[in-house]
Amino acid sequence: MTNFSNYELLPGKTHPIGATIEEEGVNFCIYCDERATAVELLLFGQQNSIEPDQIIRLDPLIHRSFYFWHVFVKGLPQGTHYGYRVDGPYQPENGLIFDKDKVLIDPYSKGINRRLWNRVDASKPGCNLHTSMRSCVVKLTDYDWQDDKPLNQLLNESIIYELNVGGFSKSPTSQVKHPGTYAGVIEKIPYLKKLGITAVELLPVFEFDDSEVRYVNGNELVNYWGYSTISFFSPHSGYCINSDAGSHLDEFRDLVKALHKADIGVILDVVFTHTDEGNEQGPVYSFKGLANDSYYFLVGENKKFYFDYSGCGNTFKCNHPISEKFILDCLEYWVREVHVDGFRFDEGTILARSEDGGLIAHPPVVWGIELSEQLADTKVIAEAWDAGGGYMVGSFPGHRWAEWNGVYRDDIRDFVRGRAGMLGIFADRITGSANIYQQQDELPSNSVNFINVHDGFTLNDLVSYNDKHNEANGENNRDGVDDNRSWNCGVEGGSTNEQINRLRKKQIKNFATILMLSKGVPMFVAGDEVCRTQYGNNNAYCQDNAISWFNWDDLDTNQPMLRFWQRLIAFRKRHPRFFRDRFYDGEINQRGLADISWHGCELGKPGWQDKTGLALAMTIGAQEGEDIHIMFNMYWFALDFELPYIDGENWYCAIDTSLASPFDIAEMGDESLHKGSRCKVSARSIIVLISK
Repeated sequence: MTNFSNYELLPGKTHPIGATIEEEGVNFCIYCDERATAVELLLFGQQNSIEPDQIIRLDPLIHRSFYFWHVFVKGLPQGTHYGYRVDGPYQPENGLIFDKDKVLIDPYSKGINRRLWNRVDASKPGCNLHTSMRSCVVKLTDYDWQDDKPLNQLLNESIIYELNVGGFSKSPTSQVKHPGTYAGVIEKIPYLKKLGITAVELLPVFEFDDSEVRYVNGNELVNYWGYSTISFFSPHSGYCINSDAGSHLDEFRDLVKALHKADIGVILDVVFTHTDEGNEQGPVYSFKGLANDSYYFLVGENKKFYFDYSGCGNTFKCNHPISEKFILDCLEYWVREVHVDGFRFDEGTILARSEDGGLIAHPPVVWGIELSEQLADTKVIAEAWDAGGGYMVGSFPGHRWAEWNGVYRDDIRDFVRGRAGMLGIFADRITGSANIYQQQDELPSNSVNFINVHDGFTLNDLVSYNDKHNEANGENNRDGVDDNRSWNCGVEGGSTNEQINRLRKKQIKNFATILMLSKGVPMFVAGDEVCRTQYGNNNAYCQDNAISWFNWDDLDTNQPMLRFWQRLIAFRKRHPRFFRDRFYDGEINQRGLADISWHGCELGKPGWQDKTGLALAMTIGAQEGEDIHIMFNMYWFALDFELPYIDGENWYCAIDTSLASPFDIAEMGDESLHKGSRCKVSARSIIVLISK
């Protein structure tokens, strides 16, 4: 197609990067490696246009400022689709893979159209004009927020619920109007509100490629979790009702606004550590074709190849100045324009890797996020490890960063399944992991406590399987972790034995009780509250089907468990001692009780050195309100615990995980009086008493 001009062009400017609508038109700006020799901007009038309506070849004397290429297109309307082609040397061994025929999307796209997208074509050199993705010019200022803004809830008062947007409502059992969409989640907000959580942590909602399909035993497997981002400023189109890329942002804004109206915050699981472009065999559609060596870690002796600290083919060079700016711009955009409340950073240790790949104490991007004024009230949570061996739980740079506490997960799993001799470790975990965070001058809220997440067994499967069962993934059960620290209670998988099923339900309640009564920030996975199963699959990344979906019939089948979780969450909220953001320090209340004191079956004798120990008790003294006494018995037989004396008051039983519903947890005000100075705790059970 010959070059012609439909729109009047002006030089444009270097900021902001991306496509920005102004009063008289649209300013385009894009960063390219300084060795790029030519840039073309392709304009498509319709979202399904195969050929561009206009090709604008940028004059480097007019439209280039150092490494930024820019142009202002007068009169260009919103909704216009566009792409770039960039020319320059093709020297893979030097990290340069410019291809003048390859159509590239804008890394700052606010909307992406994948209607024509063919991944195979993008993975081969040469023209892919007819099968490429398109960026979309999106106007940001027309949305009616109705006075909405980020909630700014305190992290230490949060109860986080991790969910997959698609899987939450995709099952036919959900009976929503638009299953598997942002709108589908909106229909389920009353359920979330009644459950009592304060924030949802959404698995990736940035545009990702779910077009790759493989088949195992006739079943279609795709990218279900979404940890392979295509476009970081664009909501995932697969969760939208409307196919028009210009409307995707508003559909996601509708979800944020609706959740905020229910006082539920929105935390995004973000993946800045790698991209969907993969390694040298992967497609070229954005970063690779613009500035490969700036955005990715390349092997020094042969830059055709990619370092893979992520385990996903490539690794984003987060602390290159351009990448750092890109990440900060992206986060600030989602807070400013979309009102999200926080971010969880996948494989966050990669954010702490310098440009040579080593871990550093003061990584610019981490501290840039820490100190950004626009992000000052935004929650930031790191998964403080990566696939390259970087493990930074307790030592992640910055002070306000919370961390997924994998140590908490492992130790609590061990204690509840019956590993003896770890009473001191267990005590430390449930009181905020002081041995990890206090010595770093951090707080209990730096620890995001969890028993399980999307990656691994569901809570039901944790008590039903000793081993992973991932055959449905088509990898001969080699994928997924082997160290699950699980216990099947005597039978592998589903069982008709009522005794085993009662034990499993009790173990789930034990895990839930420990999680909600621990200092730190509790997080659990959608469906754990109704015993959701993945049938032993601990790596269901490719299972966009009933294996992964939330089964809404479970609300009826497991109503007693749902009731337990609802009341347990309410119990935590009624007792601020559990989320007070400071470690226990021995403060004495007016009744003579310390803020924390430890016991075994006898008062004051916790048995820290007992190598066979599986029982512990703790008394939490409150300055105001109810004192709390908790007894943990993970032995396979009942134990008799001595109770502390409280002058003028009695102990009342609020929780007993050994009992069937509705007696396992009382409504506030209906707790039963406990008589006597001792309390019998059944095998593998927890009892919680409150003072009145």
